[in-house]
Amino acid sequence: MDRPLTVLLIEDDVAECERFDDYIDGLDDVHLVAITNDAEIALEHAVDFQPDAIILDLELHRGSGDGLSFLYELRQAILPYSPYILVTTNIMHPSTHEQARELGAAFIMVKRQAKYSAIGVVDFLRKIKTNIQDSRHKVAPAPDLPGAKQRRLRTRISAEMDHLGISPKLIGRNYMIEYIFMLAEKSTENPVIDIAHKHGKTEKSVKNAMQNAINVTWGSADIEDLEKHYTARIHSDKGVPTVAEFVYYYRDKILA
Repeated sequence: MDRPLTVLLIEDDVAECERFDDYIDGLDDVHLVAITNDAEIALEHAVDFQPDAIILDLELHRGSGDGLSFLYELRQAILPYSPYILVTTNIMHPSTHEQARELGAAFIMVKRQAKYSAIGVVDFLRKIKTNIQDSRHKVAPAPDLPGAKQRRLRTRISAEMDHLGISPKLIGRNYMIEYIFMLAEKSTENPVIDIAHKHGKTEKSVKNAMQNAINVTWGSADIEDLEKHYTARIHSDKGVPTVAEFVYYYRDKILA
């Protein structure tokens, strides 16, 4: 099977995010690497996951930042290629569209159009999937880019989360990726504290979000898939790993 088109979704409408996620979840040729409503976090995801395409909402009123700022910062980021950027927006003004194109947007879909839908956006990308991926591969990646090793590590950790079926919608997934990364890099003695400070959360809320992501996954995923990809012994009476068991298992697996 051909490699799925990897997509990063930057959108602040929760219902719209769910429509994208629900549709893509049933596809074999598209993979959603992450969802965020925060332009700064989106930039980190773009660098870490290096998606083939980015679906970008220009207005992030219920999030943080905005799409134009994201496009500007993405141009300054160190990437070995240019992702295909499909902008979605309620803004009709031509000057805004022109500015988005100047900053790297490849296509713009206006949400106010009668036929606009999340399915339509994804199907548009599916139609040009081969061209997007071929264009990406025409640019030879620079092997010694600063941070390349760290990006590969984050991508591998994210892939492990995908194997288990941990949804990108679960904020705890992102916290666990950061936690495992910090353990593997030995970059801090207090990962949870650092993650909490970075995201403006309490330590308790970070821990709860991670445990919730584990609980939701173990409660909804196929047990055979879980046993195939998570082979560590589960000591909890609840039948799910604790956060500590989970992150240290994957730290050891990544470093093995």
